[in-house]
Amino acid sequence: MPDNVLIAFDGSPLSEGALTYAIENFPDATLTAIYVINPIDSVIDVEAGGLPVAEDWYDDARERATSIHTTATDLAAEHDIDVATVTEVGRPARTILEYADDRDIDQIVMGSHGRSGIDRAILGSVAETVTRRARIPVTIIG
Repeated sequence: MPDNVLIAFDGSPLSEGALTYAIENFPDATLTAIYVINPIDSVIDVEAGGLPVAEDWYDDARERATSIHTTATDLAAEHDIDVATVTEVGRPARTILEYADDRDIDQIVMGSHGRSGIDRAILGSVAETVTRRARIPVTIIG
């Protein structure tokens, strides 16, 4: 059984499933939910809303991260489990892998996809990249 489990958590239903899976299957592990702020989103926001949107992009992303972390901790609390939360900035797949490599992570759990629509098409599959490149086991929740 892993001692340290990293859960990619973006607040989507599949990421909630990933967290629930980790809680139920690794009850004695230290659980960490990671949310990655992707700078590419600022480009998408500029295209959609213009420069004023871009100026507030990072602050808005930090607020979104706080809300997502609250969702994760509330979900874990429903199972009487503590989950640590962390926010990183970067390309999601690369950042998840680097975080796992730089810490004593034994297992990654994540949803098969979190984004939908154009974001998913533009950014590709984070889960696929993590699965292919991880040096540790990865569980994908679909």
